[in-house]
Amino acid sequence: MEGSFHASPTRVLSLWTLLLGCCNIAGLRPTPSVTAESLDIGKVSAVSGGDATLPCDTRSTQASDTLLLVVWYKNDVPLYSFDTRNKGPTAHWADDVLGGRARWHSATPSSLRIRDVIPTDRAMYRCRVDFKISPTRNHRILLDVIELPEKPKIFDEFDKEVVGVAGPYIEDTSLKLTCVVSGGKPMPRIRWWRDDKVIATLAPVDDESRLSLLELRIPKLSRDFFEAVYTCTADNTVLVPPLRVNVQIQIYLRPLFVEILAREQPLSVGQAAELACKAVGARPPAVITWWMDDRQMSVAAIQKNSDDKNETVSFLRWTPRMDQDGRTLTCRAAHVKLEHTTIETSVTLNLHYVPIVTLQLGSKMNPNDIEEGDDVYFECMVRSNPPAYKVVWEHNGQIMTHNQRAGVIAGSANLALQGVNRSQAGKYACTASNVEGDGKSLPVNLQVIYKPVCLANAVAIVGAALNEPTKVTCEVDAFPPPKNFQWTLNNSMGTSEIEPEKFILNGVGRSVLFYTPASEKDYGSLACRATNLAGQQVEPCRYSLLPAVRPDPLANCSAVNLTDDSAEIRCVSGYDGGLQTSYFVEVWESKILVANVSTALPAWILRGLGSGKSLRLVFYAANARGRSETVVMRINTLTRLALHTEAKSGKTVGVDASWALGVIAGIAGTLVAIVVIALVARRRQHPPMQYEAPMQTVKAYKGTIQSTNHSPVQPDDKNPDVVPLGKDFNSARDLERPPEPPPYGAVMSPPVGSSRSSNSLHHHDMRPVTPHTPITPASDGHSIGTLAEDRRSVTSGTFSRRREVVTTRTPLLANARESCV
Repeated sequence: MEGSFHASPTRVLSLWTLLLGCCNIAGLRPTPSVTAESLDIGKVSAVSGGDATLPCDTRSTQASDTLLLVVWYKNDVPLYSFDTRNKGPTAHWADDVLGGRARWHSATPSSLRIRDVIPTDRAMYRCRVDFKISPTRNHRILLDVIELPEKPKIFDEFDKEVVGVAGPYIEDTSLKLTCVVSGGKPMPRIRWWRDDKVIATLAPVDDESRLSLLELRIPKLSRDFFEAVYTCTADNTVLVPPLRVNVQIQIYLRPLFVEILAREQPLSVGQAAELACKAVGARPPAVITWWMDDRQMSVAAIQKNSDDKNETVSFLRWTPRMDQDGRTLTCRAAHVKLEHTTIETSVTLNLHYVPIVTLQLGSKMNPNDIEEGDDVYFECMVRSNPPAYKVVWEHNGQIMTHNQRAGVIAGSANLALQGVNRSQAGKYACTASNVEGDGKSLPVNLQVIYKPVCLANAVAIVGAALNEPTKVTCEVDAFPPPKNFQWTLNNSMGTSEIEPEKFILNGVGRSVLFYTPASEKDYGSLACRATNLAGQQVEPCRYSLLPAVRPDPLANCSAVNLTDDSAEIRCVSGYDGGLQTSYFVEVWESKILVANVSTALPAWILRGLGSGKSLRLVFYAANARGRSETVVMRINTLTRLALHTEAKSGKTVGVDASWALGVIAGIAGTLVAIVVIALVARRRQHPPMQYEAPMQTVKAYKGTIQSTNHSPVQPDDKNPDVVPLGKDFNSARDLERPPEPPPYGAVMSPPVGSSRSSNSLHHHDMRPVTPHTPITPASDGHSIGTLAEDRRSVTSGTFSRRREVVTTRTPLLANARESCV
């Protein structure tokens, strides 16, 4: 038996170990006779609610050894076991007190892991390891379960919990915040932080209250504390981060300063402008208002804040007025919550504007007592910003220039007129200019007192019939207007004054005389004088009172412009008989009256005549005494073929031109010659016309002719067109010579306003157009005809008659031919 025992000692040890393990598992304590070796105690900390890992080394020192059993004890009470000899889930056993929260992990390093640690898990744990060969080992581990405190809370001085933001506080006041932490085992450490910097600390204090408090005091809140973030932390282990809560300090800040931002361009009156005012430092942003001389402006302003809300800009948009120049513009920045925190800044408005100009006569001058020859001066007062760079003077809308020799002295502020005359009367103004524009003064009327003068310098001819009332109007220019007129009649009987009841005042500066000649003695020279404050008229207005007769016939009629459908006709009028005269033209085609036109002047434009018409024009003048003798003129309107030919006449015709043109030219020339001969024969059958013109009118015509540079009777030496018919007349082309001037040429005048037209005989052939000369243009625009006139010559007050036959060269005929009629 002993042999068998000694033969298997390992079996005996295994049985013993199994018995001992079974007893322990069954909850039996080892007998006092069994003792374990002395063990070092390890310490493990775990946070309540977290996980705890209790290490236990299960490695054997012998390579051939095997782990049999691991048993965990809590305060020497079996809690958990792991038996390697059982396979499957039955290898693990756990006490119900763990509630399935523990699990053995055999992987190196082996350990027992406990989930959801609770405070009751705090105890001394022992791990016993049984091997197959090696002796049993025990490991002691002290598990410390840490209870975290509650999240810190912050309260203000009124014991009101602060969440997120503290305040707002008023600038320069104090602040007290208290961080309160409840619970925690061990007691937590409390600290105040700002910008990762600890500013206050409360060490753990183990007392019965289980409450920790740490105050934060700031005696004076300056701008540096605006929106500052403070953090309160609480921690009692390094296993988890500290619990923390943040609070931001809000402060009402007064505005630091306010300024009106300068503009690049000056402000101009009447032009929309924008000003900006900036306020800095106010929290919340300041409210900006605009004031004009302590009165708030009602205009709308736009206010904008910067991204950081530190700056506020207000934009004032308004149109400056002239009355605001020099006034004070104020920008005020106020806090919406704080009283007595308004700050302001002001500027004096310096507005640019168009010059304001005022013109007045010299202070020592009486505007109602300025006579010709007096010296006059004006004062131009200019109010301008910026200053005017020039001043311009005007008289009746015309710019004046400095002319000291003429007595005009123009300066920037004064205008002097030396020895003023009546032509300088009128409206004066001055205009000042600056960069804003031109400012013009209201006109000042300069009244120059002067004696009356006649509006018409020439002696007027008045025709009056016996025993018929005649109205004679006398108009004078004077200032002030005259109120008294005097009429006199001078004739062979002497000078006599006309009774005042025969004339009246009719308007300003006008007197109308109603005169009825009873006999030939009542004709003569009328004189009219006016009187005003300056005195009596020096040179009277004169009128020649003559017996009224019918007008003289028209003379020198010509067609200055002839087309295929119209004609422009002009004549020279004779004596109008001293009465208002109208001028008539009758247009006849054969025996049909085509048109009858009257005008106030002897000039007509006749339209709608038709193409290629042969027309007879009859001219006469008429007044209240009757009609003048008629003057006849013939014209031929152009054909459309002739117009087409004229348009192409500028081109050079070659030598090999079509033979058809030659045939047409020959036929046309023949027809024109026949027409001319017929017209000349008809003209010779008409009786000569009588001319009755006063000698005075003849002299007037003579003076007109003598003053003309180009005489209408100058001959053409190279190619004379007019050949007088005398005793030695020769129609051969080799005997051409200049004609003698007609004896009446010095009496007749050229047509008034005659134009140089291609259809005008006077312009085209450079020869004089005699009175009553009918012009008969052919179909090609050129005139072929006989000019027969009744000439008048003045001989001892009587008129003699003379007839002339004139030849006209025809361009349509060959150059070697001439037509003599």
